[in-house]
Amino acid sequence: MSDISYAEISRNGLWSNNVALVQVLGLCPLLAVTATAINGLGLGLATLLVLLCSNVTVSLIRNLVRPEIRIPVFVLVIASFVTAVELAMNAFFHDLYKVLGIFIPLIVTNCAILGRAEAFASRNSVSRSLLDALTMGLGFTLILVLLGTLRELVGRGTLFSQAHMMFGEAARWLSVTVIDDYQGFLLAILPPGAFIGLGLLIALKNLIDQRAAARQKITAPVPQQATA
Repeated sequence: MSDISYAEISRNGLWSNNVALVQVLGLCPLLAVTATAINGLGLGLATLLVLLCSNVTVSLIRNLVRPEIRIPVFVLVIASFVTAVELAMNAFFHDLYKVLGIFIPLIVTNCAILGRAEAFASRNSVSRSLLDALTMGLGFTLILVLLGTLRELVGRGTLFSQAHMMFGEAARWLSVTVIDDYQGFLLAILPPGAFIGLGLLIALKNLIDQRAAARQKITAPVPQQATA
């Protein structure tokens, strides 16, 4: 069992080892779905729920599964939870379900979920696996929402359009037109625009990390030399 602290698990999931910005996993839904912030939020929450359930389950059965069959068992666990989430979204968020389409069942193939099951949940306690899933899922969801917000703003001139698909008819007021009579920017809406946007977000994260490292280096105390 790993001795990694809870603080480090949280930091890795949200920033240092972010699924989208560092591991660069789950690019298929990231590039295809994030045309709006609501689409990104819907898929992000679905992925987060699957990640939570699969990590906890894998951690619970980690001592019962033989090493030779662990990967097929993990895939079966993930597929079961993806099916449950898909049916729930079809029942309660049908309009959003139709928009996200094939990318909901494709959560099964998301390397981030299988990777966390194999690399972390199968080697750690339930509490650590739960926190790892929560922070990794939140980190991925935040990038989906941020990228969707940027693409929607640049491509359509709106924010949180079609919010009613997730929050009901009472949430139509959340949709905001930022730029009136905006003709739109097609590249931002298409998948190549998502690729460019993700690249800019990765570059921004790397810049922040470099500046933080340089600041830490400057403020670090200089070791004193021993006197003879």
